[in-house]
Amino acid sequence: MKFPIRLIPDDTKIPFMRWRLVNFTISGLLAVASIILFVFVGPDYGIDFRGGTIIEVKPISATVDVASVREHVNALGLGDVQVTEVTDASGETSILIRIQEQEGGEAAQQAAITDIRGSLAGEVEFRKVEIVGPRVSGELAYNGAIGMAVALFGILVYIWFRFEWQFAVGAIVSTLHDLIVTLGFYAIFKLQFDLASIAALLTIVGYSLNDTVVVYDRIRETLRKYKRMPIAELIDRAINDTLARTTVTGLTTLLALAALYFFGGEVISDFVLAMMFGVVIGTYSSIFIAAPMLIYFGLRPGDMDKEKEKETDGKGVDTAKPAKA
Repeated sequence: MKFPIRLIPDDTKIPFMRWRLVNFTISGLLAVASIILFVFVGPDYGIDFRGGTIIEVKPISATVDVASVREHVNALGLGDVQVTEVTDASGETSILIRIQEQEGGEAAQQAAITDIRGSLAGEVEFRKVEIVGPRVSGELAYNGAIGMAVALFGILVYIWFRFEWQFAVGAIVSTLHDLIVTLGFYAIFKLQFDLASIAALLTIVGYSLNDTVVVYDRIRETLRKYKRMPIAELIDRAINDTLARTTVTGLTTLLALAALYFFGGEVISDFVLAMMFGVVIGTYSSIFIAAPMLIYFGLRPGDMDKEKEKETDGKGVDTAKPAKA
């Protein structure tokens, strides 16, 4: 005997649109607070944006690995330290040590390098030392912002061509909401913000957009099927139809990320934590931000493409009653 597990019943009728004003107010306040926190408090900027020193070393013996090098460097109390293993084109493995810019200027930075050399003397071969200055960090921040803007523009064009302009603007607003609130999350919990964080934000954009497109696609199908149903009731119906899929997708993604968070080590913990928050906020925005935006933009069943409506005339039956005045 089979016992199918259903987190969400098939016949759910949750009136999501009834709370749209409250949700918009809460989301707007969260977005404003996130901007203020990120600008005036800020996250824990990593070496990529703050500047520092990069040291490349090669272990002399097989007993020296990333964990032992990290332990030696952390014991020196140099602040933000990143130790990673890299492999070049020839297959040779080396270790990169990144330390934040030290207070006290160049003299303090050179002293930190000397301390690292002394701590790892006899265990590794020092290959090169590079200093990442504020100018390079500024360029990285600029390039990251440009990449984010290009991604958002691509989303706008894609949604506009696939759906209608109301859907495109709604998707951009909800995606911007996710990015801004996630930046606030970085600031509140002082998560490390580096180039990996840019990758996390872009991944969150992709997840949020995917969830939004699923909801939008069902809304479009429902618009063609029920020609006279009130728009708020119609959107509620579409969201309830996709609620089980949205919930299961979010939970399975969170389970995978939770495994990475608890067993992936300290190096990726901040990255994974931001991703987990992004999944939650992305699921929220697709239901409570992207969908109700269509109401305020005046979307109606008649706005859909006429030819596509003709293709579905014989497939859908309009059973909805006109709204009472």
